[in-house]
Amino acid sequence: MTTRRNQLEIFGQTIPPASQHSFDIPVGRLYTRSDISIPVHVINGRSRGPVLLVCAAIHGDELNGIEIVRRVISSHWIQKLRGTLIAVPVVNVLGIIQRSRYLPDRRDLNRCFPGSETGSLGARVANLFVQEILRKCHCAIDLHTGAIHRDNLPQVRVHLDNEKAAAMAHAFGVPVIIDAPIRDGSLRGAGDDLGIPIITYEGGEALRFDEPAIKAGVDGVRNVMLHLSMLPPRKRPKKSFDSFVAKSSSWVRAPSDGLFRTHATLGNAVEKDDLLGVINGPLGGEEIPVRSPCSGIVIGITHLPLVNEGEALVHVARFDAMAAVSNVVEEFQQELDTALAVARESLSIDGDQSADD
Repeated sequence: MTTRRNQLEIFGQTIPPASQHSFDIPVGRLYTRSDISIPVHVINGRSRGPVLLVCAAIHGDELNGIEIVRRVISSHWIQKLRGTLIAVPVVNVLGIIQRSRYLPDRRDLNRCFPGSETGSLGARVANLFVQEILRKCHCAIDLHTGAIHRDNLPQVRVHLDNEKAAAMAHAFGVPVIIDAPIRDGSLRGAGDDLGIPIITYEGGEALRFDEPAIKAGVDGVRNVMLHLSMLPPRKRPKKSFDSFVAKSSSWVRAPSDGLFRTHATLGNAVEKDDLLGVINGPLGGEEIPVRSPCSGIVIGITHLPLVNEGEALVHVARFDAMAAVSNVVEEFQQELDTALAVARESLSIDGDQSADD
């Protein structure tokens, strides 16, 4: 990486100050010998500052992050950037082609880092990403969603022992923070080894665009950039939300096979033994209750009614200050719902005007 006069060199491309550039990093070919590449967009500010990576779709079926990246690089406020933004909307290109979380060899790319030049397909992609992208950065935001058929409340996952990453997590501005230990093979683990703080944002579910989760993600990226002094302060300070670190979290699993009818929704505050839903068969019969093992906030939920015994149904996070967390989560969701309603109203008005024209 070249920092003289804020000029950046990445994968043979030179991005001078006060400019932006899009390019592709080749990662292989399809069986048809069609080239496959990772799309990269770099915005280099006029003045020097941190180099922030924002990346998405390490899991190829997690789409919200792609839209978050698109909105960030298309925003009016990004033109005031100080430092450099490296935006990678799709890391697992081979996975997204197949609408799959995994690579074609069924490996999870987020368990392949830091990778190697001579290893498996996943190891080679991970190595290329680390050498050509991650090593150029000072910090990073990794955008994710829930797994297929599972919906996540907007939340940040971070290893709180890393003080810089912890500060970024709190700056992101969502109510729930999960203290998530570093997993072997993850991008966060590769960053930790290189001294690059990385936080993971989770919101929504796989193979869907979820507008509240997308909006929370765009706002969060902007908040982190403000925290890093990569953007000037807002002229009109926006309402901020306190973030609370969960003591622990766990999935409530199905006690039986059958059809699950949920009574819980994302963001719900639940007490120990509260009914989260019931399981029975297609002809009815005995209803088997699914109860919360503790008091907490629902931060994840399955949307697939077909369940086998032991399957994860509802993700509950535990907090010390339950009443405060519940209030903030409710306000946060109301704020997102209001913004969504305003956006829909604007689209409706624009559509009516277009029709009149």
